[in-house]
Amino acid sequence: MFHRLLSLFAVASAIACSTASGGTVDVVVTDANGKPAANAVVALANDTAQPASHVPPRSVIDQQHETFLPLVVLVRKGGEVVFTNNDTTMHQVYSFSAIKQFQFEIDKGQVSKPVIFDKAGVAAIGCNIHDNMVAYVFVADAPYAAITDAKGTAELRDVPDGAWHASVWHPQSRIGKQPAPTALAVAGDTRLALKIQISAAPAMSRMHKDY
Repeated sequence: MFHRLLSLFAVASAIACSTASGGTVDVVVTDANGKPAANAVVALANDTAQPASHVPPRSVIDQQHETFLPLVVLVRKGGEVVFTNNDTTMHQVYSFSAIKQFQFEIDKGQVSKPVIFDKAGVAAIGCNIHDNMVAYVFVADAPYAAITDAKGTAELRDVPDGAWHASVWHPQSRIGKQPAPTALAVAGDTRLALKIQISAAPAMSRMHKDY
């Protein structure tokens, strides 16, 4: 009987833990005209003890048709990015960004060594051979972060109830022009709408002016 009670207690505890894991924050990001803002990064942080990071520890940036794919990737602080080359030509990948500086050549069909990003912030990535190529690595020290899709939507899952603040970044928003963090009270599944002013100019035309 004692062992049966222990088993029942363990099952009840597991159910309680699963239901107390947190809710989903559904995010919609739009520009100043109300249009969906794709490739925006939304991050959630709070002023209390931070939970373990839910941000990916590793991302991949591919190169096809003289284009970095995707435009924006997300990794946690201390995470790594691997570059692949599925193009028909060699590329010379580099970054002069404050949080990470590197340069290497990658021939067609090759995979780079992991690039470690140990500082939070944004790194603009370019190619010394093809000036039109640009990508961004967003390195998050917040425990929750996600990138919006073509509809400007993103999901942040397993967010504990409580007071949070949400910040948003976009590759076409200049440093110092991002909106101030938005206070958010999470209570189960929660919706969050954010607006950000973005430039109509292509991001690659000023990639190293801001990042």
